[in-house]
Amino acid sequence: MNLKPLAESKRFKIYRFLNTRMELLPDDRWNYQKLKSGFEGELFFQSLTDKLQCNCYVLNDLLFELNGTTFQIDSLIIFQDIISLNEVKNFRGDFFYQDGKFYDSNGKERKDPLVQLENCESMFRQLLEKLGFKFTVIGKVVHVNPEFTLYQVPLKVPIIFPTQLNTYMRKLEAAPAALNSKHRKLVEKLLSLHLAENPYAKLPDYEYGKMRKGLTCGICCSFQVSVNGQQCVCGDCGHEEKVESAVLRHVEELRLLFPDFKVTTNLVFEWCGGGVDKKRIRRILEKKYKRVGVHQWTYYE
Repeated sequence: MNLKPLAESKRFKIYRFLNTRMELLPDDRWNYQKLKSGFEGELFFQSLTDKLQCNCYVLNDLLFELNGTTFQIDSLIIFQDIISLNEVKNFRGDFFYQDGKFYDSNGKERKDPLVQLENCESMFRQLLEKLGFKFTVIGKVVHVNPEFTLYQVPLKVPIIFPTQLNTYMRKLEAAPAALNSKHRKLVEKLLSLHLAENPYAKLPDYEYGKMRKGLTCGICCSFQVSVNGQQCVCGDCGHEEKVESAVLRHVEELRLLFPDFKVTTNLVFEWCGGGVDKKRIRRILEKKYKRVGVHQWTYYE
């Protein structure tokens, strides 16, 4: 039972919106691609755990703070006596270990997933102890990208390779899973301690005036979107979306990027690049949001 499905984080959404509407600096572009690849890898792993038929609890993308340190768990699967902790990686290309360090094919040292796993396991065990629960925690680094290759692998390391994923799922399926109220209490406690966002995560600098305005496609993010009756049609991928849905999506984009802005008809009209007329936008806003003020001072929340 998946009790915490994976969802885009606020940080990832902001990066995605900014990537569409402005030119990201190289470091910010790298951060965005890293977030995007990680999210896609976790989505794929979730698609596998969703197929588990055994009696277990699955929690995805957890963020905790313990003793002033934050740590993230990509996937947690709770069985009868054990907890499977999975550090999911979506690396592509050739990597290798040398002298206990992790490198990519260009010889650049990268953050070692095994060290990440070790630290995460340690923090999670401490959290369990603090909460008064006793479980055997078994951690794995799970590589999901079929184009990933790792050379000079140390012996007896907790790594699952793409070719081992089906076998790994069958092994999890066979784990004893007689769950009771203790397991449910643990889940409830973990969910209550989960942080929605990392308070220390940094975001790119951006300004409203420097961002590209216009209707964007909800699938491919293209600006080649035109209004045809009740539908917004993407000229690049052909995706169709109701005008009301598209406008509301752009409003939520505005609210996320600029939480201090008051949402007005004129603001939404400008953000959509004039692609939807003001009367239509006003009707949509009045239908979905609470109207505050009158005349030129009207805004929606």
